[in-house]
Amino acid sequence: MREWWQDFLRFKQFITPAVMPVVFWVGVAIAVIMGIVTIVDGARIGAARLVVTGLVTLLAGPLFVRILCELVMTFFRQE
Repeated sequence: MREWWQDFLRFKQFITPAVMPVVFWVGVAIAVIMGIVTIVDGARIGAARLVVTGLVTLLAGPLFVRILCELVMTFFRQE
């Protein structure tokens, strides 16, 4: 435990690579929930534009979250 703490304080071990999978899945869940809510609201009030927006969010949201996570990971790549 002490060795891990020293590595942490000296920046020999990064936190971001371990946290990014959690951030990714939370982002995907938020995108999917937002897409479904938008589709349901659009269908409820009869707005085709909202339904299409919800479908785009449902499909492109997780892809966008993945791209953002990969962009952050490029800053923390260890070689």
